[in-house]
Amino acid sequence: MMDELKSLKREKSRQMGTGPSTESEIQWKGPLAVVKYPDPRLRAENQNISQFGQPLQELANEMFEVMYEDDGCGLAAPQVGVNYRLMVFNPTGDRKKPESQMVLANPTIVSLGEEEDWFREGCLSFPGIRGRVERPTKVRIQAQDVDGKDVDFELEGFTARVFQHEYDHLQGTLFHDRMPDTEIAEVHAKLVSLEDSFVRDNPSLSDAIRRVGPKPEVKKMFGLF
Repeated sequence: MMDELKSLKREKSRQMGTGPSTESEIQWKGPLAVVKYPDPRLRAENQNISQFGQPLQELANEMFEVMYEDDGCGLAAPQVGVNYRLMVFNPTGDRKKPESQMVLANPTIVSLGEEEDWFREGCLSFPGIRGRVERPTKVRIQAQDVDGKDVDFELEGFTARVFQHEYDHLQGTLFHDRMPDTEIAEVHAKLVSLEDSFVRDNPSLSDAIRRVGPKPEVKKMFGLF
């Protein structure tokens, strides 16, 4: 009877989104939502995961739900205010293709390919902002899956880019940090608008955020294209 009551309690907790249904070192509370730039949690240090299995799977499942609801293809834990080294992604962005889903805990980059390319990236934490970012087209990684099993493999193309974008989040690096001045100049007003909006809603955190800085001066070149 006691075991049945505990099981019912865990199921109720899961349905209500109140966090892990079993005891775990992973601390989080749902329902989760994407935190927007310049929330300090996006720059905070992220802890290594030491507890695997069902609690981690539950967190990953809820992160996938948030990702799909926001029409994303990747999400890092700090983007939902959970500062652990965990990412989920599905390069197809299609919840009907779960075979493309990946959950990676404590990822590290082993090596990067020499070839790089540019792509106009977006980010769920930066609504309405896109900018060109250059990244290697190949990346070899090591990580752990939800059960704590070590994995080691190479990613290419768009999947490699998605991984690198989410990996940056785990390092406290945001995608506009990698944009050239020409791109920053284009999105500068939107970044400042997000910063001002955040401070209005969270005045006590005004000194805790990292602002974009002055708009870069970009010289226009004529007659080249």
